[in-house]
Amino acid sequence: MTTLPDEFVLRMKAELGDGFGAFLKSYDLPAEKGLRVNTLKISTEDFKSISPFSLESVPWEKNGFYVQSEGLGKTVFHAAGLYYVQEPSAMCAAPKLGVKAGERVLDLCSAPGSKGTQLAQEMQGEGIIVLNEINFRRSKILSSNVERLGIKNAAVICSPPEKLAEEFESYFDKILVDAPCSGEGMYKKEKEAIPEWSVENVKLCARRQAEILDSAYKMLSGGGKIVYSTCTFAPEEDEEQIWRFIEKYSLELLEMKKLLPHEIRGEGHFYAVLRKTEGIRRDMHCIGPKVKDKKLLSVYRQWERENLKTEFDNLYSVGNILYSLPDCVPETRAQTLRAGVRLGELLSDRFEPSHSLALALKADEALCIDVDEKTALDYLKGFTFGCVNANGWRLVTFKGYPLGWCKVSAGTAKNKLPKGVRI
Repeated sequence: MTTLPDEFVLRMKAELGDGFGAFLKSYDLPAEKGLRVNTLKISTEDFKSISPFSLESVPWEKNGFYVQSEGLGKTVFHAAGLYYVQEPSAMCAAPKLGVKAGERVLDLCSAPGSKGTQLAQEMQGEGIIVLNEINFRRSKILSSNVERLGIKNAAVICSPPEKLAEEFESYFDKILVDAPCSGEGMYKKEKEAIPEWSVENVKLCARRQAEILDSAYKMLSGGGKIVYSTCTFAPEEDEEQIWRFIEKYSLELLEMKKLLPHEIRGEGHFYAVLRKTEGIRRDMHCIGPKVKDKKLLSVYRQWERENLKTEFDNLYSVGNILYSLPDCVPETRAQTLRAGVRLGELLSDRFEPSHSLALALKADEALCIDVDEKTALDYLKGFTFGCVNANGWRLVTFKGYPLGWCKVSAGTAKNKLPKGVRI
């Protein structure tokens, strides 16, 4: 039985009244697990036809499913980026932003990337989505998830929101603020969070959230939309936060909802949808294609002609590393971990393709070796495998979905999977 903080229990009892008993009993049930199909790589219908899991639809996310299986993060399909493991109720907020292809979108508190990658799916590679995380260690996890899901139009940055607001005033069409919170909706999944709860921490979180929202307002263009969400039930962090925000600025409240664990299948979430009623939409200078090293460009184009069936443009280099940028990556002083697709690097006189490039490709865009499940699992552990009738770089695929690179020589496929992504 889950032991909850006394003051938290008293507050929820006062708020819920007759519903409190059912709320309390919900903590005796196991935490719900879910996944979201990554439609940048596979349609939801196609995934359902090959899924090794029993799937039940999540009502508020068309690509979301409840699953009961263990080890969701250790499958070949997960390594291929076909789905993202996400708590079901946490899928409710991102769709409310209504992002479209070609827009400028900001996920201000993005790590590990659940909602930001959810938004990127709807953009289908068009426009720019900036994914920001203030903590550098967590931003690296965010960048890894963006890579695994094959997102081509993202910039992953690491900056305090108030610093971003100095550069991006009135720039974004849509902003998601999935604010750091006291985490009251995480207690079944993360029991270690329970002892950290306190009234003081709730108040501290509320102050921090207010500052983040102030920065978000500055960055939102006139007529733009913002979604604020938390995984907590505290009024100071939820409804009261929104009323403060509306009172301070020119905002129209479009919707506000709290999902409670005794009323839905999930651990609980809060979201509010608002529109900025005044202001302009400002442009910024974008990073343009630029490759200083002509040798790098020449060697890459030769490698591309020999190994790919597609061509990347908007090329940009940093040292001996080559990138393919989205159409418009705004210039920023913020630390940038990823922009577009890292294609690879020049090592002496040869081009070494990156794992990011492998996962951004489709099988019909490269020379491939399609392997069975046992070989795929061995490959994901870092092993080599036998391969005849091939030579040179090959994209390793399973059921036609890329896993990474190998280099074939003398009948052996040498594993090029980075150690950090092996299972």
